[in-house]
Amino acid sequence: MATTDRQATTLALAYALSAAERGLAVLPLSRTKLPALRSPHHDDPEPAAPCHGECGRPGHGVYDASTDLARIRELFAAAPWATGYGIACGLPPHHLIGVDLDTKPGTDASAALRETALRRLFAIPDTVVVLTPSGGRHLWLTGPPYTVVPNSAGRLAPGIDIRGAGGYLVGPGSRTGHGVYMTAPGTAHLPPAPCPPSLLRLLLLPPPARHPAPPAPGTHGRGLVRFVLSAHEGQRNTRLFWAACRAYENGIGPALAAPLAEAARRTGLSEREARATIASAARMTGHRPPATRP
Repeated sequence: MATTDRQATTLALAYALSAAERGLAVLPLSRTKLPALRSPHHDDPEPAAPCHGECGRPGHGVYDASTDLARIRELFAAAPWATGYGIACGLPPHHLIGVDLDTKPGTDASAALRETALRRLFAIPDTVVVLTPSGGRHLWLTGPPYTVVPNSAGRLAPGIDIRGAGGYLVGPGSRTGHGVYMTAPGTAHLPPAPCPPSLLRLLLLPPPARHPAPPAPGTHGRGLVRFVLSAHEGQRNTRLFWAACRAYENGIGPALAAPLAEAARRTGLSEREARATIASAARMTGHRPPATRP
């Protein structure tokens, strides 16, 4: 490995540890901005359910992200070619939401965000801004607990991608094949600002239906239940909320409410917490909450 690569790895680890000390869960990235560690299941037969780290081995992408300093050192030691780090979105305590303003020919993402803010009557807050090597910007915002913001590309406006639950942002100080990510001057000292409520509502709107008929509940419903069952501590409410939202959006919410609640109870949530979260998902997607037991 070249000296410059060793230096980049050392710097990336230092930046990652500093981010973790501020409560941001991190994972090592390669120069391609992809997770540096290969999946341990790459050569396995297709599993019955996707593994999100339950096997205990590294290599599960954003599910490797951690705030534990010893764990982070282990991940970087397993990936000595890493030259950057990713910051997982949607996790406590910050519940980070990344607004990625891309630079593409014929698209002005920053202007599109300003226009959206004017039209929807919200202000873009002062917050952490990370400058990308291509000339784009990442805005760091925070969301409320138990609210799962999905990832999206160009849905809010052309050139604007959203990094939410299950996504990650390239951390400042990371070196990629195109250059270095850097915090914009005057923003490094700022905490991530709360996402304006009007913007949050836009990010939580279900995508336009592509098919007039809802899908059959069977396979998709089982997948959502498995998603809830695989939740680690600290993810249980957010996973349940996300799964319930997807169920209601796909027309199987009423049928899946009880199986989702049972799955959540098996992960350690109380029945009251599970039903309250499912009811919140129903309201968020414009449906009537399921009746609660007396």
